[in-house]
Amino acid sequence: MTDLDLPAWSEPFVDIDPLRLARRMRIRGLNRSWAWGGSTGAGVRVGIIDSGLESDHPALHGRVTEKVAVEMVDGEPHVVPDELGDLFGHATACGGIILGLAPEVELVSIRVLGADLRGKGAAFAAGLEWAIEQRLEVVNLSLSSKSEALFPIFHGLVDEAYFHNVVLVSAANNVPAPSYPSLFSSVFSVAAHAQPDPMRFYYNPEPPVEFGAWGVDVPIAWKDGGSTIATGNSFAAPHIAGLAALILAKHRGLTPFELKAILAAVADNPRRRGRPR
Repeated sequence: MTDLDLPAWSEPFVDIDPLRLARRMRIRGLNRSWAWGGSTGAGVRVGIIDSGLESDHPALHGRVTEKVAVEMVDGEPHVVPDELGDLFGHATACGGIILGLAPEVELVSIRVLGADLRGKGAAFAAGLEWAIEQRLEVVNLSLSSKSEALFPIFHGLVDEAYFHNVVLVSAANNVPAPSYPSLFSSVFSVAAHAQPDPMRFYYNPEPPVEFGAWGVDVPIAWKDGGSTIATGNSFAAPHIAGLAALILAKHRGLTPFELKAILAAVADNPRRRGRPR
C-alpha cells in the first residue's frame, strides 16, 4: 500500500513521524484499562447515518434495535420507518466494525443514501437532526457533503449535538477537498491508517482531522450476508465510534469534550524522548 493508494487526510497516520505525532504533554493517570476495561458497550445506542442496516446480517448479531429512513417528498425530508434495510452494504460494514469492538451496543439505522450510495444533503441533515433529537449517544457518519449551501446547517447541527452530549464520529473525505461536517471541530474526525489492528489509533495534534484508525484493507461485512475487504476513511471512523461507545458505557455522562480528551490520552502516539521541564 503506497501513499498514493491511501484515502486523503491519512498522511499524519502513515509512516509515523515521532516529531509530528509525539505528544507535547500527556494526561497522566489515564490508561486503556481505566478507559474501557471490561466494557462491552452495553446500554449505549449508536446511530449509523448511511445506506441502512441489514438487520439479519450475521455480523450484526441481532443488535439493530430501530431503523428509519429519510424520504424526500416534494423536496422536503421526512423521517419514516425503514423496511428496506441496506441498499448498498456500506452501513452494514460500519455496523460490523462497531460491533467487533463494542459487541453489546444497540445499533440504530438512519438510511439517507440510496442503492448508488448517493443521497440528498437535505436528507443527510434531516437524519442527523433526528439522531440528535433522539439523544443517541454516538452517531457514526461515514459520509459527508461538499455543499457550501449546507455549511451553516451542518455547523448548527454539530454544535447542537455537542451541547447535548451526542458524539459525532465523522469520516474525512477520501479526496483532499473540504467536506462537512467532517472538518468541523465539534466532531470526532477520522482518517485511515494501514496497520491491521482495530485497537490501534492515533491522535493528530495538528487537525483538522484529529484521529487515525484502521482503514486500509479492512475485512468488512457487506450486503446480502456477504463480506469483503475495502479501504477508506469510511471504515476508519467506526473503529473510533466503537471505542467511544466502550468508554461511554463504562463512564456514563461524559461530554464529547471529555471523551475526546480521554481518547487523545490513551492513543498510540509515540512519546517524546526526555521529559518536559
